[in-house]
Amino acid sequence: MNRKEATIFGIYPIQEAISSGVIIDKLYTQKGIASSKIDAIVKDLEAKDTSVSIVPIEKLNRLTRGNHQGIVAITSPIAFNSLEETIEKTIAEKETPLFLILDQISDVRNFGAILRTAECTGVDAVIIQKKGGAPVSGDTIKASAGAIFKIPVCKVDHIKDAIFYLQGSGINTIAATEKTDSSIYDLDLKKPLAIIMGSEGKGVSKSVLQLVDEKAALPLLGEINSLNVSVACGAFLYEVVRQQNL
Repeated sequence: MNRKEATIFGIYPIQEAISSGVIIDKLYTQKGIASSKIDAIVKDLEAKDTSVSIVPIEKLNRLTRGNHQGIVAITSPIAFNSLEETIEKTIAEKETPLFLILDQISDVRNFGAILRTAECTGVDAVIIQKKGGAPVSGDTIKASAGAIFKIPVCKVDHIKDAIFYLQGSGINTIAATEKTDSSIYDLDLKKPLAIIMGSEGKGVSKSVLQLVDEKAALPLLGEINSLNVSVACGAFLYEVVRQQNL
């Protein structure tokens, strides 16, 4: 059964949710607050690789109308997959696996639209970073048209670690960026691939660009010098589909 996201606030409700096995996607704690109980929750969730953010009290007030006691949790409607297990299982089952890495996509609607396109183009798993990206929310689910329940999503501490692991597993990594003269249409995409898409404002981060095997751009023939990231992602993925199905 698909779960819905929920906002849980207050020390004891969050403790109870954790002890009951509820998956916490993001935890927000109040900046400057001193509480041994909150510290214990943070330590517990960080050990489970949950994203924890220290925010001003105004942020917590916007998230809930109740007495949040300096701590708010957002539950996840999905369970996240292990990166290593997902990659190894996919490689064992497919000759040309296709992975998609999202480098801190922050808009939930873009995130959902990308998941929908990824599912339609046969992407084997989507890899996201634990901090800095869009949460898996109700808006994400809606924008993905339910695709989020059909495609594995892996969370990692750092995108760079995922790239190293993929490269070590024989996967060619390609970053979508305008900072190159190479066109996506000039590359050979008939091999195991991981496509990296960058954030809405900054694109693929500079440190990630230094690691990838190849960089590729889409031709832009008008006066506007960029595309919406979900549109660009669709163009990249369908070029992979086109080449692999010739």
